[in-house]
Amino acid sequence: MNFPDPAPGDEPADASDAPPPGVLVVDANDPTGAGGLAADLLAVASVGAHAMPVLTGAWVRDTTGIFDFQPLEEDAVIAQARTVLEDTRARTIRVGFAGSAEVLGALAELASDYADVPVIASMPDLSWWDEAHIEAYQDAFRELLLPQVTLLVGNHGTLARWLLPDWAHERAPTPRELARAAAEMGTPYVLVTGMGQADHRLGNVLASAQSTLGSESVERFEVAFAGAGDTLASTVAALLATGCDLVAAFQEALQYLDRSLQAAYRVGMGQLVPDRLFWAQAEDEEPGRPTMPPTRAR
Repeated sequence: MNFPDPAPGDEPADASDAPPPGVLVVDANDPTGAGGLAADLLAVASVGAHAMPVLTGAWVRDTTGIFDFQPLEEDAVIAQARTVLEDTRARTIRVGFAGSAEVLGALAELASDYADVPVIASMPDLSWWDEAHIEAYQDAFRELLLPQVTLLVGNHGTLARWLLPDWAHERAPTPRELARAAAEMGTPYVLVTGMGQADHRLGNVLASAQSTLGSESVERFEVAFAGAGDTLASTVAALLATGCDLVAAFQEALQYLDRSLQAAYRVGMGQLVPDRLFWAQAEDEEPGRPTMPPTRAR
């Protein structure tokens, strides 16, 4: 799977009039605005792409946690996606929480029909769900969707428990080992997040089965955030849509996430919400801080 390059034939003669590249975003609604589609839309727009949101259902939650989920049937989800894809051009497809094993199967079929469009999918933390739903969802993801996924994004612990459930070593699996497990199912790249380091920072690694492509660490905060994973995956998908190469997209997306977390705010009694519009406060920019967000001109 090749990542998209700008396609001059699709652009107006005046490049300044070119529309932002499209990202099909498949995710659930989070009524707190911390994660899900709300996080996806802000992140995609912030780095210069156009999000086309496909709703998979709605969480019943607040900032302290998830209490329930109301899914849409797979026909309703796929009808949204196919209708917009027949009318527009998506340069990447970002899959967040699909809501059910049935929707994952339908999305796998959709991705197969649009095989030239890279799929950036994330495995979220499903600990709030019951075991039967988790098992069915992860099995469908592994067997049906992973063969269509170009880049898998997930927390190290979550990916290790899912991709290598029979891991017998005392040490934790490396990102390369997780990438090899994903590659066996057809996914060439893995972005592993949240790896603890001795300097109290968190490591994030982009890997394939053959090599480590990038490694970046970010500050470990002593507070909990909602929607950080959605922000990272959507930012990567949007940067790839703009024509950014994979390693640069990984680096810029982590920089954007780090800045979003530094500017996070509290809207309720639980987790903090990343401020994905921190860049709108340009007058507060400190000397030496990176200019954000990345531009669309590549």
